[in-house]
Amino acid sequence: MATPTLWDDPSAARSLLKRARMLQEPLQRFADAEQRLSDLGELLVLVAEEVGSGGDDGSTLKDLEREAGLLEADLREQELALILTGPHDGHDALLTLHAGAGGTDAQDWVEMLLRLYLRWAERHQFATEILDSLPGEEAGLKSVVVAVRGDNAYGYLRPERGVHRLVRMSPFDASGRRHTSFAAVEVSPDMPDDSEIVIRPEDVKVDTFRASGAGGQHVNKTESAVRLTHLPTGIVVSCQNERSQHSNREIAWRLLRAKLVERQEQELQRQKDAVRGSQSEIGWGSQIRSYVLQPYTVARDHRTRVEVGNVQGVLDGDIDPFIQAYLEAEATGGLNPETPE
Repeated sequence: MATPTLWDDPSAARSLLKRARMLQEPLQRFADAEQRLSDLGELLVLVAEEVGSGGDDGSTLKDLEREAGLLEADLREQELALILTGPHDGHDALLTLHAGAGGTDAQDWVEMLLRLYLRWAERHQFATEILDSLPGEEAGLKSVVVAVRGDNAYGYLRPERGVHRLVRMSPFDASGRRHTSFAAVEVSPDMPDDSEIVIRPEDVKVDTFRASGAGGQHVNKTESAVRLTHLPTGIVVSCQNERSQHSNREIAWRLLRAKLVERQEQELQRQKDAVRGSQSEIGWGSQIRSYVLQPYTVARDHRTRVEVGNVQGVLDGDIDPFIQAYLEAEATGGLNPETPE
């Protein structure tokens, strides 16, 4: 860190500093937790003295319970952070949501999921930025791409990868019938320009086109939107959110790097599953979670069998029980390979 030539390469220096901070922070948090535990011990002695002298009014005990609960939650979060040992878990994340079967309801479901993840990110003090979006014809969104920035953002969000199902009384059905809608969630690590991913220009087909949807005359009347097709893998990414073709091109290349890293990770996981004899795969063919609003209310994760009755709380961003259960089960090999019909 004290090397005089450290900042000769600013990008490498920033990467090194971020890595150093990520290594130092767990040690500092653990030291803080030890101090808090010591303080709780002193508070416990105080509670015992007050009870013994008959001067206890219950307030000190409430303080003890509150602080113990906060410490337990912090230690649990630290434990989860130690589980995130994947090669890209520490990176920022690119979250892509796509409407599936369900028509307008599915597009509305995508917008609901976008709100869910933005609320979740806010709770964890992660920064977010909508990089690209495609509005639906009547309501909602056909697709949206969000950058989520913060330590271990990708590690925490990758358990969300898969198909999410919503069951509710459709607000778009005049008959008030119950509808089932589907949306796909893709999560990729947001890789820096100097990452190990090498993309040969001759392997990428670049197309420009006019953006659709909202954005004004400039967006819709010039070919500012960019589509990249990676010929060896068939991966296609596009961006049309920005006013300039240059900005859209930069974001599209960023998305392509992330998709290629995600593809590498999935291929490695398939190889591991083949060795273990597992038939599970996360994608359009597997439904990872159901959110049921009618005729009863429950959010159920089909991989960990975790259920939460407060669906509105889940839709407001309280998805930590699902993420924690997945990461713990993944670490112990306890994920359920079966998916619902």
